[in-house]
Amino acid sequence: MTLFKKSVFFVALLGAVLCWSADDPKPYVEGDALPNALKFYPPPPDTNSAAFAYDMAQYKWGKSVRVTDTARANLAIAQAVTDDAEMAKMFSEPFGMEISEKNTPAIMNVLKRGIFTMRLASRVAKKHYMRVRPYARLKEPTLIPSAEESHLTNGSYPSGHTVRGWGMALLLAEINPVAQDALLKYGYEWGQSRVIAGYHWQSDIEASKAVVTAVFARLHAEEAFLADMKKARDEFKRLSAKQKKKTK
Repeated sequence: MTLFKKSVFFVALLGAVLCWSADDPKPYVEGDALPNALKFYPPPPDTNSAAFAYDMAQYKWGKSVRVTDTARANLAIAQAVTDDAEMAKMFSEPFGMEISEKNTPAIMNVLKRGIFTMRLASRVAKKHYMRVRPYARLKEPTLIPSAEESHLTNGSYPSGHTVRGWGMALLLAEINPVAQDALLKYGYEWGQSRVIAGYHWQSDIEASKAVVTAVFARLHAEEAFLADMKKARDEFKRLSAKQKKKTK
C-alpha cells in the first residue's frame, strides 16, 4: 500500500472511530484488525458501466413496488429502523422467540457487539466513497421523506441498514440454525427494502453483505465473540426447552 493510500485509510478509520459514543457497545474487533473493504471489495460501479445500468433497473423496480405492492412498501418503511431493540423485536418472529434485553440478555449482547463491529468495518468504505444516494442523484421522492435531508451527508455505499439487517440475520441463524432460512429471508428483505424505499442502489446492498460476511468470519477468530455466542446459544436452548414444556 502506498503512503497516500495508507493516509486515506487512516483518515477514514479515524473518522469511524470518532463516531463512537458512550452508549456504543465494545466491538469484538477494532482498528487495523477489522476487514478493510477498500482492499478486498471494488468501488461503486461507474455510471457508464453495466453494473450501474443494473442499479438503475433495480431502482425502477423499487419504485414500481411502492405502487403495486402496498404491503411490501409498508414493510420497507417498517424496516427503516436502526435501533437494536426495535430490530430484535422485528426479527423475533422468524427467530421463533421474543428477543429482548429482558427475555434474552445474552442474545442481545452478542447482537449489539457483533453488529456494531460490522458497522465499524462498513464506515471506512462509506466515508471513503461518499456515494450519492439514488433519490439525491435523481431528485425524486422516497418512501421516508422525513429522513431524506439527514441522509444527504451520509454516503450510500455500502448500506448501513443492510449491514444491520444482514448482520442480525447471520448472528441469529448461528444461534438458532433451525430457523436459518426464515432469518436469512428476512435479512435479505431488509436490504431490498432500502432499494424499494429509494435510499440505496442495489450495489450498495451487495457491498454491505460482503463486508458483513467478512466481519462475520473474522469474529470467529475472537475468543470473546466465541464465548458470548456460546452464552447466547445456551440461553436459546434453555428458553426453547421451556417453551416446549409449556406447549405439552
